[in-house]
Amino acid sequence: MGKVANQSFRTAIFSYLGVVIGYFNVLWLYPYALEAAELGTFRTIQDLALLIVPFAQLGLGNGITRYFPKLQSNQSSFLSFSLLIAFLGFILAASLFWLFQDEIVGLFAKNSPEVIRYLWIVLFITFLALANSILDAYSRSYLKVSIPTFFREVFLRLLTGIWMIFFLIKWIDFDQMMAGLIGVYGLPLIGMVVYLSYLSVLKLDFSWSKFPKGFRTAFIQFSLITFLATAASTLILKIDSIMVSSLISLEANAIYTIAFSMAIVIEMPRRAISQVIMPVIADHFSKENHPAIQKIYTQVSNRQFYISLLIFLGIWINIDFIYRLIPNSSLYEAGKWVVFWIGLGKVIDALFSANSEILVFSKYFKFNLIATILMSIMIILLNYLLIPQFGISGAAIASALVMLLFNVVKFFFLKYRLQMNPFSPETLKILILGIALFLLFMGLPTFENYWLDFVLRSLILVSFFLGLAMLGWVGKEEWEWVREKIKKPKP
Repeated sequence: MGKVANQSFRTAIFSYLGVVIGYFNVLWLYPYALEAAELGTFRTIQDLALLIVPFAQLGLGNGITRYFPKLQSNQSSFLSFSLLIAFLGFILAASLFWLFQDEIVGLFAKNSPEVIRYLWIVLFITFLALANSILDAYSRSYLKVSIPTFFREVFLRLLTGIWMIFFLIKWIDFDQMMAGLIGVYGLPLIGMVVYLSYLSVLKLDFSWSKFPKGFRTAFIQFSLITFLATAASTLILKIDSIMVSSLISLEANAIYTIAFSMAIVIEMPRRAISQVIMPVIADHFSKENHPAIQKIYTQVSNRQFYISLLIFLGIWINIDFIYRLIPNSSLYEAGKWVVFWIGLGKVIDALFSANSEILVFSKYFKFNLIATILMSIMIILLNYLLIPQFGISGAAIASALVMLLFNVVKFFFLKYRLQMNPFSPETLKILILGIALFLLFMGLPTFENYWLDFVLRSLILVSFFLGLAMLGWVGKEEWEWVREKIKKPKP
């Protein structure tokens, strides 16, 4: 875990710097600069574009990670081959988008007609995000994760915030601001090109005949099989926002977006660690080193669960304080329970560790495809059932239920097929700590001075986590890891 921990730490730093910028953007700048309907439009267009990306990618991200270790040379040829397939995938996705444009327009015509005039932007963002995802996967295969994370998590959010400020000070109007999203997504792509060129790994080589026998066929087959799983996973993440706009209104989606953005920070540790362990797990599977994978499985579960639980509790016990800081808070605080349910779903996902990554790179990768497709169908059905009854909270409950079921199914499959289990006695200790602190804070009185209330609650929470770790009861390894990295970061 040394290389994994080192890369994960740097990646996590950039991820949380991105979170700070993102929190400023989403919780203050966007609500201050935009009307609720404008914010709903702003988010819906981006979510729709990013929803198309995995369909255009055709599973190439996972394919690159799995098959890169099988190449001793010709990595540049592998990149050019992947970019060609991705371009063909984009042409296919764009054609389908154009073919079904009337149906897409119909989704928003009744409750969110403002979205329709900006649908032309969607495919531009899709193309740029698609190209970036291929370069990201290629860089990840070299275990170069932190800088791509910077472009994705920090640079993109920084550019978006600056562009929004231009709108706020009236240098541009809303139409120009929406169109400018194309440039906002384009600049990180340019940054990735420059970075990979600096590493001397970005070369367009078309000598595909030098690949090992059967390599191209196996790569394409694996990518196509896994692409539905990747697409369905993105569908699970993005469909709720789009369905809220379609079934309720753009204003409701703005409220949902604010709440969702608060909760999404909980998955940052999982996202950072996942970016690093994917090529490591792929390499271990290529060497049939299952004990090493089991070790990663357990360590990642404890680390993710512990840190995600701390963040979840920190957000929830201060939820009223956070909403006080948001402009027009009386409108947006209707999403309070969205934060709870989405946050709980992210904690559940962290608890079950790297089950998706292990399945994708194992010989049972087809099961991950089946499970993910079934879960994506379920999230759509649950949204249709729960949104009309519970509004935006219904969408959040649907996401949490699907996340729980999805992970339980994968857990039992891995336990049965590979005899792998992410849980340990430490897992139970972390769970007991979380439940006890949740009940404690629910019973604490609220101070009239909300800044004082925020400081005291946060200090009590961190003191419990840190104190029990120092006593060696729970979380000792996690705190030692963070302290060591801060004190003496490795190059």
